[in-house]
Amino acid sequence: MNREQAWWTRARLGRCGPPLDLLTARFGRHVYAPHAHEEFTIGVCVDGSEIIDYRGGRIRTGPGSIVVLAPGEMHTGGPGSPTGGYAYRALYAPVPLLTDGTLGGLPHFREPLLDDPELAAALRRAHAELAACPDPLEAESRFPWLLTALARRHSTARPVCDTVPGAERIAHAVRDRLADELLTPPSLADLAADLGLSRYQLLRAFRTTTGIPPYAWLAQYRVTRARALLESGLRPAEVASLVGFADQAHLTRWFRRVMGVTPAAYRNSVQDT
Repeated sequence: MNREQAWWTRARLGRCGPPLDLLTARFGRHVYAPHAHEEFTIGVCVDGSEIIDYRGGRIRTGPGSIVVLAPGEMHTGGPGSPTGGYAYRALYAPVPLLTDGTLGGLPHFREPLLDDPELAAALRRAHAELAACPDPLEAESRFPWLLTALARRHSTARPVCDTVPGAERIAHAVRDRLADELLTPPSLADLAADLGLSRYQLLRAFRTTTGIPPYAWLAQYRVTRARALLESGLRPAEVASLVGFADQAHLTRWFRRVMGVTPAAYRNSVQDT
């Protein structure tokens, strides 16, 4: 691992919501100077090993481990061995993203190094997919949900009750708004405020009722709309913008997930028929 590379992506939580910074890094010899962040630093090691000096101790990461560093805490980072390097994905989460589904104020993590393979895999997958295509509704559906799970599972904060009265009614209201505002969907924060809920409660109600998060429901609804337009003879590049996808690549990714083929292949099939 001899290449030194790092790149930042800024995802937005909702169309007009706050930003969330994502870092993808692969280092061979790089050592960070002592520094701190205003947000929670949440990282998942994906290769090699990193040594982090933190709170007077030393953390050694390995592939699949999660590291949580509190806001304002000074820390450093460097390779775990003279000959090895390290790679990780990190996000820098404002405090409210970890408190939405918990009570008791600022979550405290007694141990900064966490062993939770399921959550680590979910964080890594969300980070990779949203760093490549930072869709606002998808980012707002996935990251707050995962960060709430992190706080509920591993911090001292007391979880709120998971039961959301009227979950089916809430899910129907959210689906109607997303369908009506297909091209510029409202943020989940705005939807939750309109319904007198927290964002976590809205996500919980929606997932309990439909089995999927709001962004996935909207993507599938867009695919259904895209099918009709492709059948009418429009090209995938035209269809993508008409149903609200960011670009043709975004349409293709979801169309293949739902239909098993690309939009172009589908269009050619139905037109040949």
